[in-house]
Amino acid sequence: MKPLVVVGDAILDVDIEGVAERLCPEAPVPVVDVEHRRMRPGGAGLAAALAARSVSEVALITAIADDADGRVLTRLLDQDVRVVAIPLRGETVRKARVRAGGQSLLRLDTGDGVAEAGAVSAAVVDTLRSAGAILVADYGRGVAGHPRIRRLLSELARRVPIVWDPHPRGPQPVSGVSLVSPNWKEARQFAPGYTEPEELAKILRDEWSADSVAVTIGSGGAVLADGEQLSSVPVPAGIRVGAAADTCGAGDCFASAATAALFGGATVADAVSHAVDAAARFVAAGGAATRSTPDRDTTDIAAPVHADGSAFELAADVRAHGGRLVATGGCFDLLHPGHVTLLRQARAMGDALVVCLNSDASVRSLKGPTRPIVPVRDRARLLNELSSVDAVVVFDEPSPSALLDRLRPDVWVKGGDYSGAVMPEADVVRGHGGQIVFVPTVHGYSTSRLVAATRTDD
Repeated sequence: MKPLVVVGDAILDVDIEGVAERLCPEAPVPVVDVEHRRMRPGGAGLAAALAARSVSEVALITAIADDADGRVLTRLLDQDVRVVAIPLRGETVRKARVRAGGQSLLRLDTGDGVAEAGAVSAAVVDTLRSAGAILVADYGRGVAGHPRIRRLLSELARRVPIVWDPHPRGPQPVSGVSLVSPNWKEARQFAPGYTEPEELAKILRDEWSADSVAVTIGSGGAVLADGEQLSSVPVPAGIRVGAAADTCGAGDCFASAATAALFGGATVADAVSHAVDAAARFVAAGGAATRSTPDRDTTDIAAPVHADGSAFELAADVRAHGGRLVATGGCFDLLHPGHVTLLRQARAMGDALVVCLNSDASVRSLKGPTRPIVPVRDRARLLNELSSVDAVVVFDEPSPSALLDRLRPDVWVKGGDYSGAVMPEADVVRGHGGQIVFVPTVHGYSTSRLVAATRTDD
């Protein structure tokens, strides 16, 4: 199947959350007692991660620097999408919101990175030409303005659905794209002197030579100029979005949902209707914060990939309700019936199951340079599709000891082949009052045996 390809500027988003109950003695500003920090891909990275919820393969063409924030961003992205990188000049862009009581108090932006305008790799060209649909998520950092990428997009607009989410600091869309999706504020910046969404949609459609333009208007839904037709697309009845809702990422959700719908063969009108519904539900559910990962600090993270919240939030919720948390771990390379049996039995021992998954580097250190067969983002996705699994969290070390010290499971489940073996994590589990349970293995199934049999057949 062809991939959905996202092109644009990926950003590292950080939420620093806490409680503000007093003022600073030196100045009349609130003091925030930090309770936790959460991280997520932002910009085009968030759009790609959201698209991956509904499309089996998503590739992201973006510019990432080889710095601390860039490495964190890459690790977060690798859970959901295939990253095809172009060089970034400068530092990775990072946007940190300081929040208390559900409200943003301050945003701190760092990083001056912009995409290099030089030659692109064959991987970039091949990825674009293989696309079943393309989303340009422009955040004004140079990827959408890259000369070679723009030429390719102009060529592909004749035969591939392209959705363009523009930015006031970025270039205008290439001619002939299927849909451009500015919000109302952006649309007024693109067409000074006009204020109404209806006239903005028509004027920008003509100015950009686009097939259609949808101006999004928050709780009002969107106004769509599709060819010569003009229509309003309201938020469906029954979706309640509070006045203080966090709308961060709503535009990315709208654009990614519209692209996924066009990828599936929908008309533009149906795609916009679907996107309005998806964006409203996204905001009502908590917005971009639901895609965040708690971390011990800003550079050393274990990346949970559960769609409805992190493994650590899940663990805290289970404990708060007096439940029993079960955890198990492993490489889970080439998922087979033995794995499925272990996971089903483990889940039956408690109220929630967290899978601690070895990263690709960790698998290589344990199994050798030819493993894993399946990359971590796909292994995690397969595990999350199983009804017995409530969350997945990835770790880099050979042993999950440090991770288990944070999760504090009531039960740690291992396959029966580990019975009697020395397990470095055993003291950590028991130190928190947990127990270790061995589940009998299913005879005849092991990844190593499957790999060996495949090579024998070859």
